[in-house]
Amino acid sequence: MADYCINLFLDQEQQKNIEELGLGEHIQEIDGKKAVQVAMSKKDQKKLQKGFPGLEFDSSNACVLPDEAQITLADIILELKSLDVMKFAITKLYNPLAGKALRSKA
Repeated sequence: MADYCINLFLDQEQQKNIEELGLGEHIQEIDGKKAVQVAMSKKDQKKLQKGFPGLEFDSSNACVLPDEAQITLADIILELKSLDVMKFAITKLYNPLAGKALRSKA
């Protein structure tokens, strides 16, 4: 089991698409909503915390990404047809330059 995970809450269409991919056994109920958990490493967790200041993890080391990032992650899962997507997804979710001023060569 991974050290950390992302709780990806699903709407009805996303749930249907996950089931069609054959990943329906990974859907679980979390806080009364249908969700899948995407495992990630400590390194990925640190990058996400830098990329999303204020991102909080619960007692089970799970987090919920902001809405736009949730959509991106759901799209990646559907594209790769797997929940083992963090090696690829972190490149789309984490922007190391976020919040930093651009330097001009003046």
